[in-house]
Amino acid sequence: MRFGGLTAVKDVSFCLEPGERVALIGPNGAGKTTLFNVLTGQLKPSSGGVFLKGHDITRHKVYARTHLGMARSFQITSLFPNQTVRVNTLIALQGTKKGRYNLLRRLLGDRHMQAAAQALLESADLWELREEVVSSLAYGQQRKLEIVLSLASDPELLLLDEPSCGLTATESAEITSRIRDLGAKITVLMIAHDMDLVFGVAERVMLLHYGEIACEGTCDEIRANPIVRDIYLGTRKSLGAGGVVHRA
Repeated sequence: MRFGGLTAVKDVSFCLEPGERVALIGPNGAGKTTLFNVLTGQLKPSSGGVFLKGHDITRHKVYARTHLGMARSFQITSLFPNQTVRVNTLIALQGTKKGRYNLLRRLLGDRHMQAAAQALLESADLWELREEVVSSLAYGQQRKLEIVLSLASDPELLLLDEPSCGLTATESAEITSRIRDLGAKITVLMIAHDMDLVFGVAERVMLLHYGEIACEGTCDEIRANPIVRDIYLGTRKSLGAGGVVHRA
């Protein structure tokens, strides 16, 4: 992916196996979010291709990728702050349907949609907050809601951009548990700086540096890799006990 004379993502090639949990790490400006934008269709790559389940989706629109089983959450929450938790959930569900331009009042009277919304919110222990306006929720609750809404389309591939960004250690642990429990049906690719989250969820880790994959491996291999220490961690002093990098 090039922006004028700047190559933000270069020669990046990888595959995700069904049900796999993969983390994409790297310093700020490494090209992680740009890569996500290419994968999800916000950006069209300058060259190369994106394939999903054997289909070339390089030129597919965002909604077309969603219909093929791809979903995404963003680093900055993208909720409707002045609507309730329940309404946000209904809108997310409606966006995955063929009649996605129906009026909101029809959604509020749709029993099937109401039941689907309840099931989603109950799965994340958010049902009791259904009538709360989103702007009144704690930031951690908003992050959890956004992940829940990314599941509204029943995705097979879920891309999470910094799911624990701005959370306390307790909230991050809850998000880690939530991602871990998604089940083998959902493949997860996530961007994360929170290494407790990475090592708590990922089966494989890729380090992006200057738009290229500098190395990849299991969590143990990444902990021990000198390239990771030099590029991403900065110094060996950044390592906690057992080589695990802990949240700041």
